[in-house]
Amino acid sequence: MTHSLPSLSNACPVTADQAAMIEGACKVLQTERNGLTLLMEALRQALGDRGDATIAASGLGDAFIRTIEVLSTPARRVVVTGIGKSGHIGRKIQSTLASTGTPSIFVHPAEASHGDLGMLQPGDAILALSNSGETSELADIVSHARRFGLLLIAMTARAESTLARAADISLVLPHASEACPMGLAPTTSSTMQLALGDALAIVLLTRRGFGADDFGVFHPGGRLGAQLRSVRELMHTGPGMPLGAPDLPLRQVIMEMTRKAFGCMGVVGADGALVGLITDGDLRRALEQDIDGTRAADIMNTNPQTINPDALAVDALRIMNDRPRPITSLFVLNAEHQPIGILHIHDLLRAGVA
Repeated sequence: MTHSLPSLSNACPVTADQAAMIEGACKVLQTERNGLTLLMEALRQALGDRGDATIAASGLGDAFIRTIEVLSTPARRVVVTGIGKSGHIGRKIQSTLASTGTPSIFVHPAEASHGDLGMLQPGDAILALSNSGETSELADIVSHARRFGLLLIAMTARAESTLARAADISLVLPHASEACPMGLAPTTSSTMQLALGDALAIVLLTRRGFGADDFGVFHPGGRLGAQLRSVRELMHTGPGMPLGAPDLPLRQVIMEMTRKAFGCMGVVGADGALVGLITDGDLRRALEQDIDGTRAADIMNTNPQTINPDALAVDALRIMNDRPRPITSLFVLNAEHQPIGILHIHDLLRAGVA
């Protein structure tokens, strides 16, 4: 049995019930946005009233700075833990940390009590998430941290909670109303946890100098991995490149472009450097001239768009497309301006970049 969905076309105004749905959704988003605003203001308090670098004696901003400093140690691994909604948020934070250059794992509190405490190593930092700070399932992992001298960082909404008091550093979230009308379902608090985790990951990424090449190492699969591949990995090289001299007759230019099927031909000087480019469009316009008397140099573009072999595939795609008239091929040049390869838009499509 198939079920048709109600239509919300422009021709039919929404009903009062449908309008209430949208208003309800917007109220949730506004409530959570207010929570993020409070979170940002709490962080900024570390800058002092003058907006300078003076660090307050306590508060979220100070705790955030200390957390970044201790997690920036190259050998430091972050063990994220939490249960329920905080556990789900913790898994996402751990995944973001790992993919942006901060070694990390997630340990479920219940599994930790049944053997997974063995996953913790000397020098680890534990990031424990609990909105209330009274989550009983975290007791064993907190005790283990205290017993073996592991750094414990709490992310909680209650500064006087058991978890916050046990922690070396407490990232205390500001009080904010939950979007749930009963104030019970974790909504705004979960959003703030997630946002603060993202802030930790990205600031750590920046301090580590983690760049696009590093990101590509950790993301080899899917479209993102394809975009982070280098031009050198995708380009055509050797005899397959369509090349000719400036004095090459037009008839031979046509033959070279037909044989190589890239829709263009690079024109190279005696030193092998690229001096121009002829495209299919240039060729069609040239056919209106004297074919026998026309040479490559007569119709070539002397300022063609090119690319470096170490550029990213996504950069090549941007260069091809971000033009009034998009192009389909790029010659890849070395430091001496000599063609060492050619990249076609089809190569990017096959690689999953576009």
